[in-house]
Amino acid sequence: MMMLKLFGIIFFCGLLSPSQEVLSGLSCAVSPGAMQNVLSDAILQNGLLQQHLQGLVLPNIMGEGGLLNSPTSITGLHLVKVRLPRLSVALLPGIGVQLTIAAKLELSGNCLVGLLSELIDILVDVNITANIKCTNFESGTVQVVIEDCLCILGAIKIKLLSGLLSLSVNEIVLKQLTATLPGLLCPVVDIVVNLVNIQLLGTLNAVIPVGTAGTIHYQLASLPFTSGLFLGLDLDGAVKQVGGSIIPHDSSPSALPPLLDKLLVLGLRQSFLNAALSLLIQIPPQTFTCTPEVFSGASHLQEAIATLLPAGCSTCRGTSPLSIKLILVGNPLILLEENKATVELSVMIQVFIKRLDGDILNLLLLKADLGLNVRVSIAGGRLVLGLSLGSISLSLESSDVGISNISNLKPHCSSLLAETLLPLINGALSIGIPLPNVLGIPLIKVDIQILAVNPE
Repeated sequence: MMMLKLFGIIFFCGLLSPSQEVLSGLSCAVSPGAMQNVLSDAILQNGLLQQHLQGLVLPNIMGEGGLLNSPTSITGLHLVKVRLPRLSVALLPGIGVQLTIAAKLELSGNCLVGLLSELIDILVDVNITANIKCTNFESGTVQVVIEDCLCILGAIKIKLLSGLLSLSVNEIVLKQLTATLPGLLCPVVDIVVNLVNIQLLGTLNAVIPVGTAGTIHYQLASLPFTSGLFLGLDLDGAVKQVGGSIIPHDSSPSALPPLLDKLLVLGLRQSFLNAALSLLIQIPPQTFTCTPEVFSGASHLQEAIATLLPAGCSTCRGTSPLSIKLILVGNPLILLEENKATVELSVMIQVFIKRLDGDILNLLLLKADLGLNVRVSIAGGRLVLGLSLGSISLSLESSDVGISNISNLKPHCSSLLAETLLPLINGALSIGIPLPNVLGIPLIKVDIQILAVNPE
């Protein structure tokens, strides 16, 4: 689920269709099917609708039309249970989400027909349609308003213990419920939708730790938008180091690419990934002796360096092994091409001898520019990158003893870095980049693709 300025990684775990919409930061697209699952779970499966409708009291119903046209009154009418609720969602381009709830409402009360009083049970089919629009965006939050709420009543079944009920009572009940239920149900739907909005915003606005290195603060960046095919969400991802300093990354707009038949798509930009890598890959300088216990090619590296030492350098040669210091230079840079990701990383390699008097003799100071192949996976809601050595370019920065030709050192330095530095980097990356828990949609059966995305 990623997208970048020029290139992008796209994880498909949902639906995104072709679009000309422009988003900045991290971009998400949620299909109508996913929205239906999310809202059905929040409103129906978690009992939110039942909870707020429970005990709903309806106005008394008075009229003529009971047995032998005697006066009829129904009092204490209240909702007992919401039966067989079903929820569906449609996305209205430029407007928002159309939510439809169909259910059977079980009502109960007291019925007085003439002088005969008994319990009455009413089962009424209702269909509530509400158009929901997001408005008033501020600091990662939006308000939701219901612009239109339509409540249509269907079949009504009325049951009295005596069974003495005329058709005219059915008409009175239908007429009264048609007049009163919409005014009672739509405000409840409004309350429920606003509670769900708060709950879902909590999945978008979150501060997630990245090991002990820092945090990523995800936040809704602008008002959601809808096409007929998906709900679009724009997220910012602030990458913060311990102490609060933010690692900057570009948030210029990018167009969503055409995607197919998925529930959710999350696009992560190249610049955001670079900021996250800078947070994760913070390896302190590594100093060690050049011995086979440290890496297998130690003796070959020492022999190769020995052939480069000038003949007249008496202090260059000794019985103790060489010492090596590895220092990361600058920040890692991820490059994304079609179906390929590479991390560029520079390392300084210092080869030195520590004399008996404590002075340091720098035999070589090399700069290695690495091209690291990237493997991408999802584990526990996190993006995990694994690196392997793809290419190395070696250059000589300085030598205190006059070494100038280092062409024979490249294979030895490749082995050195592959065995000593790369395991440390992969260990740091194994923490993974935490991904936003968009609307609580689980990241399962995730497809990962790397796409070249043209800038707008």
